[in-house]
Amino acid sequence: MPKLKIEDLARIRDQARRSTLLREGAGRVKIIVHLGTCGIAAGGRNIMAAVLRELEERNLEDVLVSTSGCAGLCSREPMMTVEVLGQAPVKYVDLTEGKVREIFAEHIVGGRIAERYALAVGSERAM
Repeated sequence: MPKLKIEDLARIRDQARRSTLLREGAGRVKIIVHLGTCGIAAGGRNIMAAVLRELEERNLEDVLVSTSGCAGLCSREPMMTVEVLGQAPVKYVDLTEGKVREIFAEHIVGGRIAERYALAVGSERAM
């Protein structure tokens, strides 16, 4: 095994810190990507990859990401639910990677619901 450098240790520390935050539930926003069979078939894994990419590119450490099974709206997959602390959850449907970028910019970072992609507000449990 090669010797660890200071940069390697810093990276490991940051990963552990993020993991700890996730376990402790410390987050301003929770994103649930629906990955039931229908969601996966409709491209849900690409949506999950886009969500993780946005988190990394924007360096957001107060956003939790989770998955769930089918939400019962197979014809509207891929879907994700965004729960902002203290606000009603929003279910976004018919997603693409481009729509995920817009939802991040408007809702997760900007605080405004991206209404054109939202199916329902308040249909899930709040954080």
